[in-house]
Amino acid sequence: MRIRYIHSRWAVVAIVGIYSGATLLAQGAQQGTGQKPVPGGAPQTTQPTGKPPAQGTKPQNPGGFQRPAAVPFQTAPQEIELVGTTIRVVPVASGLTNPWSLAFLPNGDMLVTERPGRLRIVRDGKLDPEPIAGTPQVFATQQGGLLEVLPHPNFAQNGFLYLTYSKPATEPNTATTALARGRFDGKALTDVKDIFVAENWNTGGIHFGSKLAFGPDGLLYMTIGERNDRHRAQDTSNHGGTVVRLQDDGSVPKDNPFVGKEGFRPEIYSYGHRNPQGLAFHPESGELWSTEHGPQGGDELNIIKPGKNYGWPVVTYGREYSGPLISEHTSREGIEEPILIWVPSIGTSGLLFYTGDKFPFWRGQIFAGGLAGMRVDRIGFNEKGLMGRDPINLRQRVRDVRQGPDGLIYLAIDGNPGGVVRFEPGQAAAGN
Repeated sequence: MRIRYIHSRWAVVAIVGIYSGATLLAQGAQQGTGQKPVPGGAPQTTQPTGKPPAQGTKPQNPGGFQRPAAVPFQTAPQEIELVGTTIRVVPVASGLTNPWSLAFLPNGDMLVTERPGRLRIVRDGKLDPEPIAGTPQVFATQQGGLLEVLPHPNFAQNGFLYLTYSKPATEPNTATTALARGRFDGKALTDVKDIFVAENWNTGGIHFGSKLAFGPDGLLYMTIGERNDRHRAQDTSNHGGTVVRLQDDGSVPKDNPFVGKEGFRPEIYSYGHRNPQGLAFHPESGELWSTEHGPQGGDELNIIKPGKNYGWPVVTYGREYSGPLISEHTSREGIEEPILIWVPSIGTSGLLFYTGDKFPFWRGQIFAGGLAGMRVDRIGFNEKGLMGRDPINLRQRVRDVRQGPDGLIYLAIDGNPGGVVRFEPGQAAAGN
């Protein structure tokens, strides 16, 4: 079934109960009504009566959401009861330093990036103690470092492996997002070369992006953050705040939407993004979906369309971390609207369409990881719109979400130490 029901005038809002784990299903704006999503969970700046706080008193919770601390990485299996089923959360690899991305090779081996710059491999369920040699030098500061790893669709024939990373400049404390490609022979990376370096340099240490996905067209899609320099997301003379579309060698496809257009980098596929860190193609429609970090509130789930503007920072549901609105506009003509937002933010990272057979009742649903929310959200759509959403609360920062060749769901748990866990059917689910 091709998803056709989502368009720029239809949107839904999901408001999350972080502390209780309860889910409030979306209040949707239906087609033709002209209604827009209404952000929920905004910081309280008035008393319950609606009157301003009395003179000399401080507003309640001005500009922040208190979040519980993450629990240490769990080295023993746990069972979690969900609505209608039970799952087991089983550790796969532990002792990793800020694992960022997971990828599976055709032989079943699992690759894991560690943000400080190491590429690791898990063979037959065991983490190799030695990192893979040949990775590029990274700018391992704050959110920077070694980021995404992705094998070429024809890896079995060509051995190509792709890495995104924060690339240091010759100037001190300056970096951008880069894409490197090398050949992996099972032991080391060789012939590693940058095939794309974003025109997005600055001295900040955050908002690098950067996720990768090969599309049904055989082309490579890559997200790039705006490096916490907001105007870049609307300045198409650079790559900040964009999704780019590349040939597998890093060159520009001739049919990219802005090829030959003055004022646009030819690699740009869409723009107006803040810091997208989830990217996946719908297995039936072939549409490209992405999750994107908002600031305080306003994390987004988007369908990425060629040549479109996604609005940041001109249009947003998010607020400054100090509380004030960033923009008075949550929509504007000519700007694509999200199909789902999170208020407050969960720090969306990692995106998966589940197609396996281990959880048949989850087939076709979306799994979105949450860093600040310390959970995975399971989201279901049908031809009428959003069916519902169920948060799987882990009390651990979920950086990446992947489906393994065994049909199980694997998560990269950000931490130092962090690790990798997987979801397995629990005893109750297995007995159904």
